[in-house]
Amino acid sequence: MSPTLFFQSDIKDPYAIYKTMLDDHPVFWDEANQIWAIYSHEYCTEILNSLNVNIPTINPNNEQKLNEYALKIINHLSRLSNGIQHAIAKETAMLLFANMKSIDINQIIAELLDNDLIENKIDWVDSVCKKLPVLVILKSFGFGQNDCKFISEKIELFVKMMLPNKSAEQVQAVNEISENSYSIVKKHLSSLSFYKPLLDKISESHTISFEETITISVSNLIGLLIQSYDACRGLLSNSLLQIINTHNLVPKNNINKTQIQKLVIETLRFDPPIHNTRRVAITDIVLDKTIIKKNETLLLVLAAANRDPKKFDNPLSFDIERINNNENLTFGIGGHMCLAKYFSIHLTTETLLYLFNNYNTIAILESNILYEPMINARLPKNIWISIQ
Repeated sequence: MSPTLFFQSDIKDPYAIYKTMLDDHPVFWDEANQIWAIYSHEYCTEILNSLNVNIPTINPNNEQKLNEYALKIINHLSRLSNGIQHAIAKETAMLLFANMKSIDINQIIAELLDNDLIENKIDWVDSVCKKLPVLVILKSFGFGQNDCKFISEKIELFVKMMLPNKSAEQVQAVNEISENSYSIVKKHLSSLSFYKPLLDKISESHTISFEETITISVSNLIGLLIQSYDACRGLLSNSLLQIINTHNLVPKNNINKTQIQKLVIETLRFDPPIHNTRRVAITDIVLDKTIIKKNETLLLVLAAANRDPKKFDNPLSFDIERINNNENLTFGIGGHMCLAKYFSIHLTTETLLYLFNNYNTIAILESNILYEPMINARLPKNIWISIQ
């Protein structure tokens, strides 16, 4: 098995591999996969902040045969772009985020739990983690019930758009839903009062056409949905596992938002949903006295960097009071930091606070958690719990 590229579903404890590589090979050339793996916090930070790397292109020359609408989305996402295109897309996404309205998150959580709770049992992943983040964003922008239902049911297929390698079936699924989803988002955005001023601002600031600005806006609202689904699904799952499995971590008689938020941030460090990300060198780079040549690919193993003893005291201990837990790299840093970072932390905090304030007994019903067959993310497939 490769020590760098493996499916999380195949590994019981990836952190043991990360520790060995961090100790022995903080910068490692994987000859079989033709990729550099970077494990230390220092070197991951250096690359994340570097102007000498780019986000890899995941569909060069449309070799995957995505249709017009899927291409519009993927080619305009802040998450996948570089240079001035990234700057415009990121600014647009941030303006969209800034115009989200405050809504009653607890009501959505209560409805999701009530809908799927059977004899006090529920699959936390399927019933809450996969649905809540997307529904909160959609409702924050005022989407109607039918549109919320359609997009939330299709978002798992939409996420496949981000895969560097897609099967023919995945491409077909993405193509089938992209036109409807694009049209729904475009139509709804056009009805919002903030939208025309936002388009004017972006179009005038960057001297791009109004139609191009519309495409960037629609694509990046869809991108926010994808990022929130990716980032928040795993964080909601892993944070619940930590709070239940760590005895007296947050005592029932002392549950408060501050403690829960500390737990969520430490989960991001200790057991993150996203384990690695990739970059491509656009010029030669020297790292740890090693030359990484132009056009070579780097795998930044963020989950290893988060447990680097040179950065975090007692990194193998789950400690919500460690003073620098927020310096984890799970959501990245610099220009390509995940825009859903603070949204995900806030939503997970509010969700766990609601859960533990409204139910006296919460227990996990299975000891062996299975994970999705993914390389870059460690996401539980299911977490069956009982709540009373």
